[in-house]
Amino acid sequence: MDSRLVQDSSMAVRKSADIFEKCIKFTKAKELMSHGIYPYFRVIESEQSPEVIMSGRRMIMVGSNNYLGLTNHPKVKEAAIEAIRKYGSGCAGSRLLNGTLDIHVALEEKLARFMRKEAALIFSTGFQVNLGVISALIGKDDIVIIDKMDHASIIDGCRLSYGDVKKFKHNDMADLKRVLEENEDRRKLIIVDGVFSMEGDIANLPEIIGLAKKYSARVMLDDAHGIGVLGKTGRGTAEHFGLEDEIDIIMGTYSKSLASIGGFIAGSENTVHYIKHFARSLIFSASPPPASVAAVSAALDIIDGEPERREMLWKNTRKMLKGFREMGFEVGPSATPIIPVIVGENETAFKMAMMLQEEGVFANVAVSPAVPNGKALIRTSYMATHTDEHLDIVLHAFEKVGKTLGLIE
Repeated sequence: MDSRLVQDSSMAVRKSADIFEKCIKFTKAKELMSHGIYPYFRVIESEQSPEVIMSGRRMIMVGSNNYLGLTNHPKVKEAAIEAIRKYGSGCAGSRLLNGTLDIHVALEEKLARFMRKEAALIFSTGFQVNLGVISALIGKDDIVIIDKMDHASIIDGCRLSYGDVKKFKHNDMADLKRVLEENEDRRKLIIVDGVFSMEGDIANLPEIIGLAKKYSARVMLDDAHGIGVLGKTGRGTAEHFGLEDEIDIIMGTYSKSLASIGGFIAGSENTVHYIKHFARSLIFSASPPPASVAAVSAALDIIDGEPERREMLWKNTRKMLKGFREMGFEVGPSATPIIPVIVGENETAFKMAMMLQEEGVFANVAVSPAVPNGKALIRTSYMATHTDEHLDIVLHAFEKVGKTLGLIE
């Protein structure tokens, strides 16, 4: 055989075995960029406020999770600055070894009181909370049961565990009952989002807890989007339903109402103590920086001391839900400051986001597989600090773009 053919064949095998081949073949994002409808990694040049600056242009922000508007609260910023002055910019190690400061412990005690649980444990990111907690609690003989629309961090935490993972249809209690019945004799943990981050609807906690008791399952609540928003005093989804004592574990993040970065778990002392010694994302990650910890502590004080912020948030939410529905947009089952405008196909969502941007409105895009096929949406979310003028501009922009795209009449 011609040696050149052998060499060419060998090179072909090597090329097809290149692990980076997938990177070369991934062209979708660049195609969207070339058509001017790529809605991701947009660069913001200012703080996360109701108005932001992009490319020197002022825009109304309805794509932020800064629900209570606390990222720019003077007390939050000053607390972060003072923490840097005292402790520096970082801890240079993990919580397990050299990275536990007195302000970490103080925040855990404060979070436990705030969530009305025995103990709390803080992590460097919210994503790490779910990775560490789920993989620590779920062993090879256990089962974890999740809503199909649960957050990606819950799904990845399940993947890292050694247990069996079962899903039930979104907020479908009959399907949850079916899964529980099929696994009646096994150790079980049900995990649900309190507020679902794309749809804006609320988990049916009363029925979930009822089924959990009937079938001897424990319940973990991811309340990233509920804390600060729901409940009489902003304690979240469990307080909203009056079921705080019935939830075994509550997870929360700081990057929404708590104006920082990080996350925490709250529950019984025994459970938190166990997680503290088995959650790999805690043990093998650097400790949360002092500025972040101090900012969260200040935000908790503001949530208790300025209830009018939550009242204004709900006033704005009601206005936008009413406005979108009256225009004829489909907003699904949203009952929170997360209001999705469902537009159908992925490309329509990409186009709409860029057209809204031209109108001076920054909104987010969610397409399949993050949402079901044919249910691509523009995800909007609102702040206590939006004014009526801001919201009127947003509604006008949606009406203009929606009519142009044929989504409304």
